[in-house]
Amino acid sequence: MRIILVTGAGGAGRTTVAAATAIAAAHAGQRVLLVSDDAGTLPGGTGPLTVLRPDPGADFRREFLALQARSGTALDLLGAAPFEEAELTELPGARPFALLRALREAAVGGHDLAVVDLPPLTEALAVLALPEQLRRYLRRLLPPERQAARALRPMLAQLAGVPMPAQWLYETTARWAEELAAVQALIEDPGTTVRLVLEPGPAAAPALRSARLGLALQGLALDTVVANRILPATSEDPWLAALAAEQHRHLDTLRTGAGGLLRELPHLGRDPRGPEDLVLLAPAPADAGPAAPAAPRVEDRREQDGVLVWHLPLPGAAKEELSLVRRGDELLLAAGPFRRALSLPGALRRCAVTGAGLVDGELRVRFAPDPGLWPAGS
Repeated sequence: MRIILVTGAGGAGRTTVAAATAIAAAHAGQRVLLVSDDAGTLPGGTGPLTVLRPDPGADFRREFLALQARSGTALDLLGAAPFEEAELTELPGARPFALLRALREAAVGGHDLAVVDLPPLTEALAVLALPEQLRRYLRRLLPPERQAARALRPMLAQLAGVPMPAQWLYETTARWAEELAAVQALIEDPGTTVRLVLEPGPAAAPALRSARLGLALQGLALDTVVANRILPATSEDPWLAALAAEQHRHLDTLRTGAGGLLRELPHLGRDPRGPEDLVLLAPAPADAGPAAPAAPRVEDRREQDGVLVWHLPLPGAAKEELSLVRRGDELLLAAGPFRRALSLPGALRRCAVTGAGLVDGELRVRFAPDPGLWPAGS
């Protein structure tokens, strides 16, 4: 199954493009699922198109009550009064988790294509990074290998003088880790691509640059850049002609930045009124195909200058926006508003960082082998 993740600048028409993409694919005979909590113009379950609307409130209540049930014994010992479903209201942050759960549900529905209407760009990239980040936190706080010692937990608790984590906590953590791993696998699958929606204007080029940087850092492929709501190039109305000319100047900049991935959609002169209008707004496939990010690679330069170099593609990055910190077997990298903890390849874990530089959109991190960890002659 292919997955298209649709994001872009706020107010640029992400939901419209997501719905149009889904309808066009359904009309072509594909079994399509549209995941959107704002697809109000679409009837659900019509023909080969199904609409899934995530419900953060219901999702939060279901997960909270399940966790409460599993920890019932501990709550009883503490004298805590359990919550009932009717008194639960969702907490801030529930929406991203509902969206990720909907993405996992989409993968098991037997569809040919899932189109996912994501939040604006920065929030969308944060949502897509969540599974990897949360799995990292779980591994640090409750390492899986500690579960092997559960039979010794009562004895260890007596020796340490402190209570040990209960078995239900490990079981809950393992279930969460499994679900997060499944969603992360979907996001990282080669069949998953990102469709970026922008409206030509002063903010479009910076948004495209930010998108390419954030997507590259997360290893996500960009399949299309949609320039939405394009005004006619010629008009007898002076005001409209001036507005169109300004828009087309920004459009030229987008063409340069997006290359063969750019697709232009016209302004209908009104808001889309239903599926019939949305069919007119489905972007055609990009000429260049998905812009799959280049993979990080390790260059062995020990014979030349005694170092190994880790090449990390970061198109659009600026030197003053980069931050790099080594922590154990991880490299903590910040690029503009985006952050990621990268696991070091095995060879580099036995090395010390000696420097880094940004060259032609690529971060090159230099590592010197640690004599105490690197066998002689290897």
